[in-house]
Amino acid sequence: MSDTDNTEMNLSGKLLIAMPGMGDPRFEKSVVFMCAHSPEGAMGLIVNKPSAELSLGDVLAQLDIDASSITKAGKVFFGGPVEGGRGFVLHSGEYNNDDSTLKVDDVFSMTATRDILEAMAHGEGPQEALAALGYAGWSPGQIEDEIQQNAWLTCDAEKAIVFASDDDTKWTAALAKLGIDPLLLSAEGGHA
Repeated sequence: MSDTDNTEMNLSGKLLIAMPGMGDPRFEKSVVFMCAHSPEGAMGLIVNKPSAELSLGDVLAQLDIDASSITKAGKVFFGGPVEGGRGFVLHSGEYNNDDSTLKVDDVFSMTATRDILEAMAHGEGPQEALAALGYAGWSPGQIEDEIQQNAWLTCDAEKAIVFASDDDTKWTAALAKLGIDPLLLSAEGGHA
């Protein structure tokens, strides 16, 4: 095995795009922003499945955070099937709480503490943000195996896709970034 075969795949800051026929309905046509990826596993947030039952205002009210100064109705996303009651905010990189913000790269950060919700409620939060409940998690080597089995495509993350207001177009927009027409995708994978 050559040295190039041993290079670690690092998907932090990338988008995972679910392939048709994945088999897990929770991830059907999903776009996942990868917050962290290391030999210990991976963690990401689904960015294109907003909750039909819950808004950001509902979450703030449940946490007794005054949301009267929020000017736009915020969505809450199904971030993934792990720890569905735990909240995360994926946001633009200019907002930073030194104690609790995970800086993914120069463009994206993630904060999972109450303080970012309070800042957002008072108009002092990040310029762009996406609130999610739950996350997608993978054990060591699992995401690499799923990619090899053609369950996911990957591409660089862009704010225009992640924070787009039309959630229904995020999957096709991510595929288009790779030059792929979703109508030409097959649920059957092949290996060369």
